[in-house]
Amino acid sequence: MSSNLNAAPLDSLKQSPRSSTAGELSVEIYARASLPSQYGQFEIVAFTNNRDGKEHVAVLHGEPSGATGVITRIHSECLTGDVFGSLKCDCGPQLDLALQEIAESEAGLVLYMRQEGRGIGLANKVKAYSLQDLGMDTVEANHHLGFDDDLRDYEISARMLELLEVESIVLLTNNPSKVEGLREAGVVVDERRPIKTTPNPHNYNYLETKRLKSGHLL
Repeated sequence: MSSNLNAAPLDSLKQSPRSSTAGELSVEIYARASLPSQYGQFEIVAFTNNRDGKEHVAVLHGEPSGATGVITRIHSECLTGDVFGSLKCDCGPQLDLALQEIAESEAGLVLYMRQEGRGIGLANKVKAYSLQDLGMDTVEANHHLGFDDDLRDYEISARMLELLEVESIVLLTNNPSKVEGLREAGVVVDERRPIKTTPNPHNYNYLETKRLKSGHLL
């Protein structure tokens, strides 16, 4: 991040939008601005793309451009956990821990991906919640609704990192499949670093399901 935080957004507005095209996928930087927060000083970068029509963002600390081993969290939007503090999952605490760690790093970022419910959308996620209230686990609920366990696509994330000129990352995740997905999309992942939260009575079974059925290392 530039030391001149106030100038960065103005400079970006003067430039033509940057884009990255991989096959038929096109991802573009739409805008960027400074973002002071409770965790520290960040920069926020908004992206558009031609695949899912969603506006994903990156929250940056330090100078990730041209850097290797950038501390990175690829975080899927979770309205219930990130905003409302749901205890049914570990999403909110994971985002909180990631932002704290990134704020303390030399260079780090969060890609906040608008792919609620591992790709099924908010309304279907609430449907899955209702099935879990009836006794299904999170994987069974997704399957009952006709979805795979995880529908996330990492190509957009990879193109976002390319536009940010990140050379390689250290990924904050408990999910080895996320590492594989990013590498398949062309991202250099130097290592995986766990991001552990404290279970509570409401999410214990959810975490056990992720460990036993989805291969998460918890």
